[in-house]
Amino acid sequence: MAKATITMDDLLSGAEADVKQLIAGEPVSGTVLSVRKHEVLIDLGPRGIGYVPRREVGFSRQLAVGDEVTASVVDAELDNGYSLLSLRKAAKDRGWDEVAGKMEEGEIIEVTPYDANRGGLLVEYEGVRGFLPVSQLSAEHYPRVGGNDKDEILHRLNNLVGKALKVCILDADRKTNKLIFSEKEAAKETLAARFEKMKVGDSVSGIATGVVDFGIFVNVEGIEGLIHISEISWERVNNPGDYVKVGQAVEAKIIAIDKDRLSLSMKQLTEDPWLSEVAQFNTGDTVDGTVTRITPFGAFVQLSPSVEALVHVSELGGSGAGDPEKVFTLNERKTFKVLEVDKDNRKISLSLAEKK
Repeated sequence: MAKATITMDDLLSGAEADVKQLIAGEPVSGTVLSVRKHEVLIDLGPRGIGYVPRREVGFSRQLAVGDEVTASVVDAELDNGYSLLSLRKAAKDRGWDEVAGKMEEGEIIEVTPYDANRGGLLVEYEGVRGFLPVSQLSAEHYPRVGGNDKDEILHRLNNLVGKALKVCILDADRKTNKLIFSEKEAAKETLAARFEKMKVGDSVSGIATGVVDFGIFVNVEGIEGLIHISEISWERVNNPGDYVKVGQAVEAKIIAIDKDRLSLSMKQLTEDPWLSEVAQFNTGDTVDGTVTRITPFGAFVQLSPSVEALVHVSELGGSGAGDPEKVFTLNERKTFKVLEVDKDNRKISLSLAEKK
């Protein structure tokens, strides 16, 4: 039998049949041919060369020549004969499937923020870009800033860029391209176990994370604690920042445990000096004191470093009765008579001593 003759046209026709035409939107696999500053070239074998602009590589993707990759076809053929590809889109398509699975399982994952704004941190996970709002940061990372200083908030958030954080997926919507993460929710399970080990009266150590007008926020093993201004010192506190700075180690006592926060006290770790100093004052004594506050109902008088007493408006006597501002000026020293010492309620009542 005569052997069939195979022509060059037959060979080319067969080769073309084996090479499927690229279609926009489809995934395609290849090998990294070169990595340059603004582009990556992918060897697609008989299907040609793929061109990937740097922006389509993906924020966190590091490539090397020889890497096997999967890309998504954006344009089957450019003017230069290359096909336009996107590694980011291919990763994003796979990433949404991964996101859906992680959210359904409630799994804790690790992400690394790549940028920040005043509202929170920008995150990319498995090719999908998402957001970690400030409100969803853990106590350790929440930027407690006095006076809502937006520049300082942004500065604190920028310090978290590039830092690995454990989060869970709070909300995900592929149609609207919305992906929200929460570090606070991810920490709840471990925090619950830590809460169980704590009780009122315990002494704890922490780090000051914020100093505001009404007190000091403290991170205690990932749990947020608040030292109210009234619990900082036995003496009168006008500015919490005079006692503690952000980042400083703090020793405190637990005085209450709320759902997700500790109420703490620094002053209760030391003996109340009022109890020892008040022993020198007795009913009927004549004492000297400094006027520290003037109010419509009377004046407060400092008798010793830790003991403050009240002269009620009804005890002023003379022509100044009814108007403390006519009788007193701030920081002046005067002589008073002790009317009552109430140790249980930590109160001393005075009257203005009559001039002899």
